[in-house]
Amino acid sequence: MKRSTALALGILAFIQLGNLPVFAWDYTYHRLINEAALASLPTNFPAFVRAPAAAERIGFLSGEPDRWRNVKDLSFSHYSGPDHYFDMEELPLYGFKPESLPVFRYDFAAELIAFRKAHPEKCPPINEAKNEDHTRALVGFLPWAIAENYGKLKSGFSYLKTFEANGGTPEEIANARENIIYVMGTMGHFVGDASQPLHTSMHHHGWVGANPQNYRTNQSIHSWIDSGYLNKVGGVKRAELEALVHPAQCVAIDGRPARPEELFQAVALFVAGQNKLVEPLYRMDKEGKFSGNGEKGMEGKAFLEAQMAKSAQLLGGIWYSAWEQAPPDNFLKGQLARRQRAGHDAEKE
Repeated sequence: MKRSTALALGILAFIQLGNLPVFAWDYTYHRLINEAALASLPTNFPAFVRAPAAAERIGFLSGEPDRWRNVKDLSFSHYSGPDHYFDMEELPLYGFKPESLPVFRYDFAAELIAFRKAHPEKCPPINEAKNEDHTRALVGFLPWAIAENYGKLKSGFSYLKTFEANGGTPEEIANARENIIYVMGTMGHFVGDASQPLHTSMHHHGWVGANPQNYRTNQSIHSWIDSGYLNKVGGVKRAELEALVHPAQCVAIDGRPARPEELFQAVALFVAGQNKLVEPLYRMDKEGKFSGNGEKGMEGKAFLEAQMAKSAQLLGGIWYSAWEQAPPDNFLKGQLARRQRAGHDAEKE
């Protein structure tokens, strides 16, 4: 009964992409990832994000990209749906490797479409009855969604620093901080998606294609990994997750801090690393390690906690990188200087 209830709750929480659910982790666990990332930020990070109201909003916004699916708007679904996943097993078909993906999402999409037009016989068929939002020819945009949100956050810190240092009004500074909180919270959702191995794989709702190991093929595995199993075994405690995350530093690549232009590649490699865990996850499922029954059935909990910790670590690193690497907003600085001069001139008159 407990498993049935947990599974039903997980399924009810799903938002549909065509006929397939696209959640990774439910809201409770997305929120925990955002909270653990927030706890990882060093003391020199801007303190306003730790204020109770800001921390609460960052946690709440972890579920925002899934809430966007509460409306059946095809243009919105087309825009936002593919940001939640990336089917890495399809890359070789199109001649891509994780380390050499185009930085620009539309270049990537254009190459996919061009290949499909040139070689339709090599591409998996599309069920047009389930392709109302025209996303089935895509393999997902998860790495781009994360990297683009890093750009948004870096922009926010850029103009916040400029307002703070060059005479911005209290209202301007408050608004800039609210914008930063919003981006931090919502982008956390996609970084959370990236650590759920099934969101990096074509095997997202059961094993597809050749299946010599006889892995599970029904769709229920996705909801069970997202939340059903964890709910059955008592969930994940915030303190437990935070204990797995060390203080945030700039995102690294090749053992050094990634330059801003390398952030996309660092994220793509992170997603590729999680994709390598897809078959081990299915193997654990087959062995009963995600059953929640007996000592063996509890082994999956540590695996999923470690995955969530990976997202929290990456998220804290991206937040820190965006703040550390935000350049001065010279255009805004010039505007503020002109405004101050005009104010001084008005006072003299």
